[in-house]
Amino acid sequence: MIAYLDASALVKRYVAERGSRETVELSKRAEVVATSLVSRAEVSAALAKAVRIGLFGAENARKARQAFVAEWTDIARIPVTESLISRAETLAWEHALRGYDAVQLASALMWQEAVGVSIMLATFDRRLWEASQKAGVRVWPDKLTS
Repeated sequence: MIAYLDASALVKRYVAERGSRETVELSKRAEVVATSLVSRAEVSAALAKAVRIGLFGAENARKARQAFVAEWTDIARIPVTESLISRAETLAWEHALRGYDAVQLASALMWQEAVGVSIMLATFDRRLWEASQKAGVRVWPDKLTS
């Protein structure tokens, strides 16, 4: 299985929260794990926000970020190109997605087309999860509880 993790799924590899254990297991089972290049900024921003609003201590966030940065080179990264952004623009309009969510979906679709096999897009963002299904990408988890 080839997995594509958006930022909401990547964060769960480094922060213990609902879905973390399953996300780590999915990553271990995957032959390859990929994400968009923008995930690097999104994950760091999510960790910083968690500290800012008091969900996570600064030291724990720093350690989580260090672990993420250390593993970044092990993750296949989909580059952001003019054609990817053009596709993301269309997806944002068609599915009422936020900008980075549209970039994540465009990245997953372009990677799926490049590798020539069905991939599994892991996300905990409901709108992206629903849009991905409509766009022809298998999603994980099978059901979102929130």
